[in-house]
Amino acid sequence: MPLSERIKSISYFKTHAAEIIRELSENQSELIITQNGEAKAVVIDIRKYEELQESLAMLKLISLSQKSVEQGRVRSANEVFQDLKEKIKKDYSA
Repeated sequence: MPLSERIKSISYFKTHAAEIIRELSENQSELIITQNGEAKAVVIDIRKYEELQESLAMLKLISLSQKSVEQGRVRSANEVFQDLKEKIKKDYSA
């Protein structure tokens, strides 16, 4: 659906809410709601919202990882695997 068709006034949204919700669910799209000619809100399908939240969480993890690397808080894979081997050996040799 073109962007121009995804922009509706709040009065349109009020009178066509059920139809809009059904359409959003079918198309997994979004609708921009305007009030007095200004964009004020976005209504999106729940699955699209969940995908967006997952994407934001992933971007946050990437950002945190990048900061850790920049601060030198890293270990080589060999160090990590050696520590894991020692932990497994300790846990299962008892």
